[in-house]
Amino acid sequence: MSLSSFFSKFSTYFVLLFFALVTVYPVTRIITISLRPGDQLLSTSLAFIPEGATLDNYKELIFETAFLQWLGNSFFVSLVVTLTGVALASTAGYALSRYTFRGRNSMLSGLLITQMFPATMLLLPLYVMLIQLQLLNTFLGIVVIYTATALPFCVWQMKGYYDTIPVAMEEAAKIDGCSPWQTFYKVVFPLAAPALVITALFSFMTAWNEYVIANVVLQDTDMFTLPLGLKLFQSSLTTEWGLYAAGSLLVSIPVVLIFLLLSRFLISGLTLGSVKG
Repeated sequence: MSLSSFFSKFSTYFVLLFFALVTVYPVTRIITISLRPGDQLLSTSLAFIPEGATLDNYKELIFETAFLQWLGNSFFVSLVVTLTGVALASTAGYALSRYTFRGRNSMLSGLLITQMFPATMLLLPLYVMLIQLQLLNTFLGIVVIYTATALPFCVWQMKGYYDTIPVAMEEAAKIDGCSPWQTFYKVVFPLAAPALVITALFSFMTAWNEYVIANVVLQDTDMFTLPLGLKLFQSSLTTEWGLYAAGSLLVSIPVVLIFLLLSRFLISGLTLGSVKG
């Protein structure tokens, strides 16, 4: 191995290791805070496992707060948004990929333009619309907003992936007697599994982590999702740092598990979906 090649690999691994440590360090601090007795945020000790480590924060969070109820609310909202997003994006993306109709290009441009504006800019008109539709402080109202927020990216993602699937496969299915719906469901849909995973994951994350819109729409504490519930541990005078840290870790576990389970689909879904379109 030449000297230049050695330094090239060394610098590459050094940069990767540096950014890995920068990414992992905040997580280790949160774990440490969640294990400290009381609400200690700062400490002179740098030990990963603090002195007098205890699981009292986790016990109090699960058994003495409404954490499990917030968790159930978040799962319900995220699941509905995911299923709705996948159903709408998979069909809309297919229509935009395979069919030519009046207004198709304008629709694609409109989807792109909507991605340029953050959802917070639409809070006021959305709030007025939800009041008129009597959907304020309802799960249906928050599901509609989350789905509308995630849908433009999901439609473009699915449309780009459908463009990579040869049309000849669908033509062969039609020759064998498949109807348009059977061709889509039995031939195209299974081939689009990586893109569907990306769509489902993005829709789930949109609903799971969002705080600003939920804070405006949901006003009843019994309907709070996890981000809203964890915010209750913070007040103008004091913050329950132990509960806050423990809740933050527990909230991240479902997302990490989903990433691990779907990791084999992620790379192919992100790359192939951007080849065409």
